[in-house]
Amino acid sequence: MTRYGPMYGPDVTFLGVPPCTIEEPVTYAEADVVIIGAPFDGGTSHRPGTRFGPSAIRQACYLPHDGSRPSLALRVDALRDLCVYDAGDVEMFSGDIERSLSALETAVYAVASAGAIPVVLGGDHSIALPDATGVARHHGLGRVSLVHFDAHADTGDIEFGSLHGHGQPMRRLIESGAVRGDRFLQIGLRGYWPGPSTLSWMAEQRMRSYEMTEIVARGLDDCLTEAFGIATDECEGVFLSVDVDVVDPGMAPGTGTPEPGGFTSRQLLDAVRRVCYELPVVGVDVVEVAPPYDHADITAYLGNRVVLEALSAIARRRRDAAGGPPWNPTRPLLDSR
Repeated sequence: MTRYGPMYGPDVTFLGVPPCTIEEPVTYAEADVVIIGAPFDGGTSHRPGTRFGPSAIRQACYLPHDGSRPSLALRVDALRDLCVYDAGDVEMFSGDIERSLSALETAVYAVASAGAIPVVLGGDHSIALPDATGVARHHGLGRVSLVHFDAHADTGDIEFGSLHGHGQPMRRLIESGAVRGDRFLQIGLRGYWPGPSTLSWMAEQRMRSYEMTEIVARGLDDCLTEAFGIATDECEGVFLSVDVDVVDPGMAPGTGTPEPGGFTSRQLLDAVRRVCYELPVVGVDVVEVAPPYDHADITAYLGNRVVLEALSAIARRRRDAAGGPPWNPTRPLLDSR
């Protein structure tokens, strides 16, 4: 059976890593990470276009696509220190959201069951439901916490007559039991949605949502440290979900629901590094990159670097766990060269 391949654009893998086929576990039997494309924007409430996100994220780099990316900061080459494969895009027809999400959950579960970390390139944020569910099915329902970077809570109930969409996956995850509400950490919320009734529902679930005013007042590092303590309590692993609209649209214009007043790109990359270095991450998705609204590939480059930062931190965490001197962020770049 052939691999999924692309739905839109050329059949390229993430920065040149080897391809694999989800239906053939032997092709990724030794994998530490498998990248999966989820080219779906059938759940958008405003501007579509994220179906082109996976292709843009895979290609957004000025360096050769040679399957190698040494991190200056972390002193690892994640694409070589880890065994990384790319399964291509899951077939996700935007006119049938339930079938599309089901197909993605099947793919994510297959990867997690093989012992690899699924890294899913979106697509709109409706894909977080099958992404986190597929991982939780393997590690245990309610045993995976979720760290969620986003401008929006995505806890709506019925939107446009549907239970599924990019404004609802977090409610569906909690209602299904895949993720516990009291182990759900949201970071970067701001703006003018959702309303009081939805916020009351969130409070009843004991979610912890860090709105930008609190983050500015307390400092991002303090908020992350507090969130990490919650995330690792009574859970086997952490799923990281990154919506690029957590970043201010001045630095990430290519997204469907831009909300001014967000993170800088530097803050997001540092935060992702901390999550994946300090926590036992068992799944990742990067969503809402919408190339039709991008300028000079700014947002696609950010999405690409979010993935690289996550993989590099996972690689460094594993290297440190194996012994030897731990990573020191104050160490000069050329020290011991």
